[in-house]
Amino acid sequence: MERLCGPDLPFWVANETFHTDQPNLPECFQLSVLSWLPSIYLWAVSPIYLFYLKRNNKGYIMMSIMNRFKTVFGLLLWIVCWADLFYTFHELRQGLSQPPIYFITPLVLGMTMLLATFLIQFERLRGVQSSGVLLIFWFLSVLCAIVPFRSKILQASSQSEVTDKLRFTTFYFYFGMVVCELILCCFNEKPPLFSNVVTDPNPCPESTAGFLSKLTFWWFTSLAIKGYKMPLESKDLWSLNHRDTSKVMVPKLLKEWEKEQAKAKSHCEQSLSSQAAYSKPPPSTTNHTAGGGDESSPEEVEVLLSNQKSAPRQPSFLRALIKAFGPYFLIGSAYKLLQDIITFVNPQLLRLLIAFTKQKGAPDWWGYTLAMAMFFTALLQTLILHHQFQYCFVAGMNVRTAVIGAIYRKSLVITNAAKRSSTVGEVVNLMSVDAQRFMDLTAFLNMLWSAPLQIMLALYFLWQNLGPSVLAGVAVMVMLIPFNAVIAMKTRAYQVEQMQYKDARIKLMNEILNGIKVLKLYAWENSFKEKVLAIRQKELNVLRKTAYLGALSTMAWTSAPFLVALTTFAVYVTVDENNVLDAEKAFVSLSLFNILRFPLNMLPQVISSMVQASVSLKRVQNFLSHDELDPDSVDRKSSATEFSVTVANGKFTWAKEDPPVLHNINVMVPQGSLLAVVGHVGCGKSSLISALLGEMEKVEGDVSIRGSVAYVPQQAWIQNATLRDNILFGRPYNEQKYRCVLDACALTPDLQVLPGGDMTEIGEKGINLSGGQRQRVSLARALYSDADVYLLDDPLSAVDAHVSKHIFDNLIGPEGVLKGKTRILVTHGISFLPQVDNIMVMVDGRVSEMGSYQELLKQNGAFAEFLRNYSFDDIVEEDEATEDLLEDQELFPDDALSNHADMVDNEPVINEAKRNFMRQISIISADGENPRSRSVRRQFCSQRRHSETQEKKKPPEAEKLIQAETAETGRVKTKVYLEYVKAVGPLLSVLICFLYGCQSAAAIGANIWLSQWTNDASRNQTQENVHMRVGVYAALGIAQGILVMISSFTLAMGNIGAARKLHFNLLENKVHTPQSFFDTTPIGRIINRFSKDIYIIDEALPATVLMFLGTFFVSLSTMIVIISSTPIFAVVIAPLAFVYIFVQRFYVATSRQLKRLESVSRSPIYSHFSETITGSSVIRAYGRHNAFVLMNDMKVDENQKSHFPGIVSNRWLGVRIEFIGNCIVLFAALFAVTGKDNLNPGLVGLSVSYALQVTMSLNWMVRMTSDLENNIVAVERVKEYSETKTEAPWEVEDKKPPSEWPMQGNVEFNDYSVRYREGLDLVLKNITLKVKGGEKIGIVGRTGAGKSSMTLCLFRLLEAAAGEITIDDVKIAEIGLHDLRSKLTIIPQEPVLFSGTLRMNLDPFEKYTDEDVWKALEHSHLQKFVSNQPAKLELECSEGGENLSVGQRQLVCLARALLRKTRILILDEATAAIDLETDDLIQSTIRTQFEDCTVFTIAHRLNTIMDYTRVLVLDKGQIAEFDTPTSLLSQRGIFYGMAKDAGLAQ
Repeated sequence: MERLCGPDLPFWVANETFHTDQPNLPECFQLSVLSWLPSIYLWAVSPIYLFYLKRNNKGYIMMSIMNRFKTVFGLLLWIVCWADLFYTFHELRQGLSQPPIYFITPLVLGMTMLLATFLIQFERLRGVQSSGVLLIFWFLSVLCAIVPFRSKILQASSQSEVTDKLRFTTFYFYFGMVVCELILCCFNEKPPLFSNVVTDPNPCPESTAGFLSKLTFWWFTSLAIKGYKMPLESKDLWSLNHRDTSKVMVPKLLKEWEKEQAKAKSHCEQSLSSQAAYSKPPPSTTNHTAGGGDESSPEEVEVLLSNQKSAPRQPSFLRALIKAFGPYFLIGSAYKLLQDIITFVNPQLLRLLIAFTKQKGAPDWWGYTLAMAMFFTALLQTLILHHQFQYCFVAGMNVRTAVIGAIYRKSLVITNAAKRSSTVGEVVNLMSVDAQRFMDLTAFLNMLWSAPLQIMLALYFLWQNLGPSVLAGVAVMVMLIPFNAVIAMKTRAYQVEQMQYKDARIKLMNEILNGIKVLKLYAWENSFKEKVLAIRQKELNVLRKTAYLGALSTMAWTSAPFLVALTTFAVYVTVDENNVLDAEKAFVSLSLFNILRFPLNMLPQVISSMVQASVSLKRVQNFLSHDELDPDSVDRKSSATEFSVTVANGKFTWAKEDPPVLHNINVMVPQGSLLAVVGHVGCGKSSLISALLGEMEKVEGDVSIRGSVAYVPQQAWIQNATLRDNILFGRPYNEQKYRCVLDACALTPDLQVLPGGDMTEIGEKGINLSGGQRQRVSLARALYSDADVYLLDDPLSAVDAHVSKHIFDNLIGPEGVLKGKTRILVTHGISFLPQVDNIMVMVDGRVSEMGSYQELLKQNGAFAEFLRNYSFDDIVEEDEATEDLLEDQELFPDDALSNHADMVDNEPVINEAKRNFMRQISIISADGENPRSRSVRRQFCSQRRHSETQEKKKPPEAEKLIQAETAETGRVKTKVYLEYVKAVGPLLSVLICFLYGCQSAAAIGANIWLSQWTNDASRNQTQENVHMRVGVYAALGIAQGILVMISSFTLAMGNIGAARKLHFNLLENKVHTPQSFFDTTPIGRIINRFSKDIYIIDEALPATVLMFLGTFFVSLSTMIVIISSTPIFAVVIAPLAFVYIFVQRFYVATSRQLKRLESVSRSPIYSHFSETITGSSVIRAYGRHNAFVLMNDMKVDENQKSHFPGIVSNRWLGVRIEFIGNCIVLFAALFAVTGKDNLNPGLVGLSVSYALQVTMSLNWMVRMTSDLENNIVAVERVKEYSETKTEAPWEVEDKKPPSEWPMQGNVEFNDYSVRYREGLDLVLKNITLKVKGGEKIGIVGRTGAGKSSMTLCLFRLLEAAAGEITIDDVKIAEIGLHDLRSKLTIIPQEPVLFSGTLRMNLDPFEKYTDEDVWKALEHSHLQKFVSNQPAKLELECSEGGENLSVGQRQLVCLARALLRKTRILILDEATAAIDLETDDLIQSTIRTQFEDCTVFTIAHRLNTIMDYTRVLVLDKGQIAEFDTPTSLLSQRGIFYGMAKDAGLAQ
């Protein structure tokens, strides 16, 4: 340096710098180091940066005013620097020789300014809107120029005048312009021309954000504000960045995966070729592309393995993932490394700060510098950490996108054999669970190397600080690891057990809700409520055990750092007398131990999720290695023969290993002909169709098809879309063609029935269409696709006879729309065979004969036999069809409920979802084939009809049975929190908070004691009270540990108590809810309250509350400690708290809505996927493969669109909250410096080390607040359903009827009216009638006349609107419901059984002896069946009694009635579900066993009531006729008409 600056200018003067109150740097140092720093940086970075810019061109930016200013300033700076240089030369001429530094520095600076100016322009041409490189350069320049700025002024003020006027002036010019450049650099340029940002309606601001904005995630703020003002909707979300879309990500992964497969295959082939003896057959014959690398047959591989050890290599999916996403992920890893190193700077600065407070005469500016340094390190660490997270999370998101895309694409092309090896559910799981696991893992994958690194660094610094006694502390940490592991294993076991109880409880609830009507009729609610509560009790017991464990692990997690510190300090002090524990050692060690805590806890978690992910990896890899269908197995090239479908000696199998299903098939179908394929069940008709589609393995032979194909499968495949979309199937809409198609497929009448016409949304698997409608939609799709070859796999089996005739005539047959197309029709219907061109008969997978109808009849072979077998069935079928028509006319119900009951009887086992849809569609006929509206229509498309359907029929609002569920938006009300506190118990809640307070107090106490202990060192009284110091410290710390355990345990107990209470109230209310509620609320919605919401209250809420209280008290105690040591800190708290709450409110509102949107947009991915798997053959046949892949990509992108802002919102929050934390550190340190004269080093160490660990808890506190708000909603939802209106009380004490009531069984209706719900019409109007005890009354009437309502009234499932019913002089409206219902007996329409034993199904309260039960079984003709079962009365009935036949279930209901045997019996006769034999059994039993009882029978078959005492005929809710059957027949009224229809009267 002497050479450069000359002897007069020293490089460093200690007295001028460190040891004065007014430090100043020597001129030589200013001119060399400070001037060169920015230049060195820019020259080092620019080559890499220029290379990057050359590669990434975004289009150029127009020259803007700002850009011109930047450039001008750059050139001016160059001129200013070189002015200095020329001035030095000028001085040289004058004879004043300056040291060399005066030549070098201006030269270097000038060159650098030119480089900067060049970069400004080059960036503009490359479309960079905001430059990080230059921003850092200008920032460094300003920073380095501040020192000379100050020293030049000091110099000038100390001397009378400025000596070096020119350099003085140029420097200030220079300084001003550098500051201007820095300010200009903070702003953004306009987006480049021709960029794709312009075309996007709602682009993500990240791509155009400036450098500073990206650094602090400022670009997210606009969304946060929007989300705060009003709940976000999906239209507010930004589009995905192009690089994150499926379009980019999936091909990236698939490319690498294909390389891997090719590698594995070539490896496999090499190992095979070296083994010439076992050459395999030429691969051309197999119907395969090499999906898996291994194409050799299993035996071959065995031989290979025994001969040489190299097995065929599996392609590695992991390698493909790493190659595709590794580079991007590594950027995150680099950030992580940097962050790990910076973490350890702050403890070192803390040591310097404590040392500074000890020194009495040290200049103040040291302290301020240290405080600022601490702040800046913390700030830098925050920014780096969050950028690392951003990279890792986005990488995780990309992995998920790519994996889902790869699995979806694969699932469209795997062979049937491969499809059989994994169920739809398993494959959907690959997509949901396994892809999610990859995503979760990538976020923390860096911990694998980072945790050991952090642990090693921390131990190194601790060793420096305390020497070998650190090992004692480390030993404690290591001992805690197995402790935590054991707890984790136990907890997992408990979780599994709890899941089982939960499933059992939900299953039972589902049954109760499905059979709630029957439970009410039997008054059995109590016994089932007890059963649910018993399961719930077991569930809560397991939860309690989990809570014990949770409390232990919380204690371990909280006390670990303390125990470690305690052992280390105790060992350190006692090992050697000279070891003195002073503030530096103690608090620096404490902050290092706090750093250690995180990696030690994370490692086990990361390792366990690694294990899970590796399992997932294997599963995904196996799935992606499955064989694929060979696209070339069917030759689609149109050859000019007159045959449009040919199969030449084809031999086909479903899987390579299976025996062939079809043998030497030879078929030639001429262009435009209709070929019928017939044969017995299982003879390979459908397989033939599959073979033509290329779905089967072709073992030998050739298949060729000319032109496009349309395919109608046997089970119609319907998408969850509108009816119109299902028919168009991706083709453009053409009104006239579309109408013709609807007519031909007989769909026009159905559109009039569906609520939204052809825009009706169709549920999954076509749930709200009947079987026949589904099949016809499938046909319509084929017809609309306008293909050349039609493959129809038995499309007419699902529809009624008259419809199948219509479809054959109008569509398939020789006169149909399809004439002239090639049609292959698989059929069982014989009536159409005479009209087809050719018939092909299949027997056991071979073509037995082929020819026209007449030829085959003459041959008298298999076909003639087939005809003999089937003709009888077919005739019967047609008869049934006409009967169906007669029944259909009655199906126009007047009220929704009885319609719902009657509907269900047409199909005895109808699933829940279907039933819900039935409730929505108020009128629907048995097959939607509504005979009245079907005139004879041929094929012309009338304009008139199309104008009708244009006006969509909107159902009137009043008819809406099922109200939409309300979703809560916006903030949760305080009331809900109070509700929860009330459920926990107000006293307990106070106690919990008190315990948490005590625990924090103990922790603070321990640390204050530590700071007192370290002050002993400065007073040199260490030796005498070491034992007391250690003892008290230990006592306080252990007290804290125990308090933590007690408080978290009390909290868990409170939460479990609340969960029990909330569930109990919900159940209690639901059992007491009137029937009308269940008719208007879908069961799924109620079940959701019992499953999801109760789960949140059981498990998610307690965890959230625990974390929230923990972080809240940590933050609170930090504030208390800092304020107590430096009271002035209180001034700063208010503004910081304001900013904190402000940020928190924005974050919570936005993130809550983002979470909702994310979960809403997630389910369509899975449902679309399972739909695709089931319909893959249809999708392939129509060639819609790519369209479906695109649909899936759109759905995934839609989901990631809400997931991405979710990730960023966490980063945005993190940066802001941690900035507040860093401010706390800054102020704690600053005030420690200002008040250092009256503070001891112990207190400084205490307050600053507390401040250092507060950021984490502040951050978590906001997240927990957010989770708390999301989860507390569950309490609100459960509460809402625990407070619905209940029915009348079950027992009224002072109105209890006598126990033997009713003695006679007289029933009297007095001017009685009833309606189903408020606002509906009366169902029964002013009914008055008297029935004497022992009479048998039949009740008849058309559907909807109010027959079922009569029974519901007797049981008070419907309460009277007017009038009253008395039974044996007791008004039934006045007594309790159970008193009433338990004294009446009903045999309901649908035989509902519950899962459990048969004994439980007959007598749930166990009132009767086994003898009674057997007797009842004997009378109900079930004794033989039951006594043959090994379990006898303990026979397990499955859910809904599935393992008994419908008839047997009906008899079980009869047995229930016999067991109860009250004076009044109501028999609601089943309509269609029951066979005549069972019916006779029931009738005869009733005639003998209930001889002296009053019997009401709601009859659908009149022959059962012809011998009753009287018959009541209802019409539109009023009594039409009421008399003996014979006199009614002679009156020739309604009853006579009905009897005549039934053939009972002439």
